[in-house]
Amino acid sequence: MKVTIPAMIEGGKASAGPPLGPALGPLGMDINKIIATINEKTKAFAGMTVPVKVIIDKKEKSFEVEVGSPPMSALIKKELGIEKGAKTKEDRPGDLSLEQAVKVAKSKSGNMLSKDLKDAVKEVLGTCVSMGVTCGGKSGRDMIREINEGKHDGAFKAKS
Repeated sequence: MKVTIPAMIEGGKASAGPPLGPALGPLGMDINKIIATINEKTKAFAGMTVPVKVIIDKKEKSFEVEVGSPPMSALIKKELGIEKGAKTKEDRPGDLSLEQAVKVAKSKSGNMLSKDLKDAVKEVLGTCVSMGVTCGGKSGRDMIREINEGKHDGAFKAKS
C-alpha cells in the first residue's frame, strides 16, 4: 500500500519538523534519509517554496520524492529579487521586463495550461497583475492587451 504525503517546502531546507516529520514518523521510515533526498532534489530552488510529494510504499519500506514547479509568484519574486508582492493597490514592488516574463514562462512551461509561449507569457502577466508588479513600466493588463494586438510578436519569435 502506497501513501502520498504532499507538502510545501523551502528549497533545500526540509527538516524533520512540521510538516514532514509528524506525517512521516508513524510510517516507520528513515526520516533523515527522506529529508536528505528532498533537500538534494530541491536545492536548485533555494529561497523558493516548492511543492513536494513523498510517496511511501509501506510494504516495500521504500520511498520516492516528486518535486513540482514553484508557484508562478515565487518565480517572479526571485526574478525581481523581491520578497513580497504589493501591500496596497498603489504599491509597485517591481517591474518585470518582457524578456524576464518569457524566462519565467519557459521555466513553468510543463506546468501551464497555455498552448504556446505567447499565452504562457500572458499567464505570467496575469500573476503580475495580482502581485502589483508592472511589466516594462506598464500594468500587466496593458501589456497583455499589447501582446494581443501583436505589438511584441518579435519577442516571441526570437525567444521561442
